[in-house]
This record gives sequence, structure tokens and C-alpha cells, in this order.
Amino acid sequence: MRIIGCDLQSREQTLAMQDTTTGEIEKTTLKHEENIVREFHSKLPRPVRVGIEATGSMQWFVNLREERGIECLVGHRAEIRAAEPRKQKHGSR
Repeated sequence: MRIIGCDLQSREQTLAMQDTTTGEIEKTTLKHEENIVREFHSKLPRPVRVGIEATGSMQWFVNLREERGIECLVGHRAEIRAAEPRKQKHGSR
């Protein structure tokens, strides 16, 4: 299984992906241009679980995951921040 954390911005998304069988971690950034995001997520080996912090403009992202049969978990911003004991800012939370 792949577990993916996604930092969704207006023009791009940064992904931190971990393969649970090998422990390998990969990071990538995708621009929101043409079909780059749709093609990337279509090629991911299944099963996949994506986690994202709730934002006002995330519905297209959630809909895309549903179309592709990818589980998408949405976290509340305050709960995600509270789970991190250190206050250092980083996207891999």
C-alpha cells in the first residue's frame, strides 16, 4: 500500500509518499496544469490512501480521488497541528 500526504496549494501540490512494504519514501511536486495531476494519480499502484489538510478549495481534489478509486482522508487543520509536538513548520506532517 502507498500512503500519501498531500500539501495542496492553489497552483501546485507537494506529495510525500511512503510504500508500506518497502518503507521507501518519495517526494514530488505536481503543477496544476493540463492533466498532469490526473495522469499521475491514475498511474499510482493500488491500494493508495491519501491524506490532506482541509482547505476551502479542495473539493476538486477529493472528487478526482473518488473517480480513481483512491481513499482520501481529510484532516482538520487544528487537529493536525495539535498532533505535532514540535512547532517547526514542515509539509511532511
